[in-house]
Amino acid sequence: MSRSQQVLKKIEIHKLKGLQNVEIDLSEKPMIAILGPNGSGKSTILHALACVNNPVTSPTPTVNHRLSEFFTPTSNSLWTGSSFDILQDFRDGRNVTTDHRTRFRKQRERWSPRYNTRIERYVSYIGIRTCVPKIEVESQQGRIRFNTTPLTDAISNRVRTLAGEVMNRNYDSYNTHRTLGSKQYIGVTTSGIGYSSLSMGAGEQRIFYILGEILKSPNYGLILIDEIDLLLHQDALFRLLRIINTIAVERNLQIIFTTHAQSILSLDFIACRHIYQTPTKTLCFNQTKPDALQRLTGHQIRPLEIFVEDDLAQALIKKICSEEGLSKYVSIRKFGAAINCFTSVCGAILNNLDNIDNMLFVIDGDEYNTDAQKKDKIKKHLTGTTAENEVQRDMAFQKITQFVLPESTRPESYYHSLISSLSNEQLSQEQLEIVNVARQIANPGDTHNFFDDIIERMDWEREVGLSKLVDLLSLTSDWGTINANIKQWLYSKRASIVE
Repeated sequence: MSRSQQVLKKIEIHKLKGLQNVEIDLSEKPMIAILGPNGSGKSTILHALACVNNPVTSPTPTVNHRLSEFFTPTSNSLWTGSSFDILQDFRDGRNVTTDHRTRFRKQRERWSPRYNTRIERYVSYIGIRTCVPKIEVESQQGRIRFNTTPLTDAISNRVRTLAGEVMNRNYDSYNTHRTLGSKQYIGVTTSGIGYSSLSMGAGEQRIFYILGEILKSPNYGLILIDEIDLLLHQDALFRLLRIINTIAVERNLQIIFTTHAQSILSLDFIACRHIYQTPTKTLCFNQTKPDALQRLTGHQIRPLEIFVEDDLAQALIKKICSEEGLSKYVSIRKFGAAINCFTSVCGAILNNLDNIDNMLFVIDGDEYNTDAQKKDKIKKHLTGTTAENEVQRDMAFQKITQFVLPESTRPESYYHSLISSLSNEQLSQEQLEIVNVARQIANPGDTHNFFDDIIERMDWEREVGLSKLVDLLSLTSDWGTINANIKQWLYSKRASIVE
């Protein structure tokens, strides 16, 4: 069945190798990246997609990929019970079909449905074998003689030009070399030097191959590329991705590729799908969030940044984040005295920091605790009378919040009074000892010493002591009021960072 204006919309995998019960949307953008750690099933998805259409026979014939090619029965597995659905849209003359569903499954010896019932489409699968340097598969060790023919057709000329853009060099010619034994190699000349693919770097060789496959595809073709970033440095990879996206838009192509390069997340023309395996099913996330990045890089990404006055405020924020289950997503930093808050937030806005939307600046609540006071300080740091200046000042105001304290109270004094008023009945033996020490401190002189004296008497390291005192503070009835502003902000950010 020949069709035009085709779109592969979705693959629903019920069971296929290690993939179980996962749906992957493939129609959001012309380019879809499938990311995930090793063994998550990225290549398996491409293998399945390579087999869902009948090959075209003209004008450019394509390979007839069958499921047995990628899911070959072995002593370990016959793939019996494998099953996945494909949803496609296509036009046949004036007739438009949407959400056409085909179920592929293997119940016994053969896969169904029969291959001749598949919808015809131009599909090119570019696998890992295209990364192997030609010299590594060449068996001849003596001198190799070949005849050279320049490639001057329109597609070859464009391949030569675009490959030069990717490699940041000028290719003078693009050639094919044929040996007496009918082996063929591509070749180029640049700056007066000619060489064949036997002397090419593997990344350069693959760039020519990928561009050639994409450029010879007719409109609405499907291009599948496994490990597109393999052998390419980031600059070349980004150049290649931008070029093939332009071609995909021009020709309504779908290009689906796998990659481990999390750097592509900065490219907004690519829709990313992150695959993650749980013990019972496979998950697919349409947004790559911090947990997904951690699985790719091995490093925990902390997208939220909260700035505070001192280490007590830092301990309070840690406790609030812990209660919300968001500790691993938050970086907490100190700016010092409360007045520094306004310098810090205004500096962040003026410098157009990338993460400004995920920044919060928290003051203790005993100074600059009214809206008028905050706006006055902001205006002294962000001057000007233009509309842009007003937007900047409003943004700065929105970035600042505070712990909620009773009027005319100091943080340590207030927190000390709350801890001292805890009922003995709700405390463990360890907690009761701490509270009894707190109750013995009535007037330490400097209000900061309310906590410092307790920490000294208990012989704690400061960070440990602050953590224990904040744990006690969280048992008080006022804790929910103290932390209300910070919790509200964390709640507003949860959906964007947590899978």
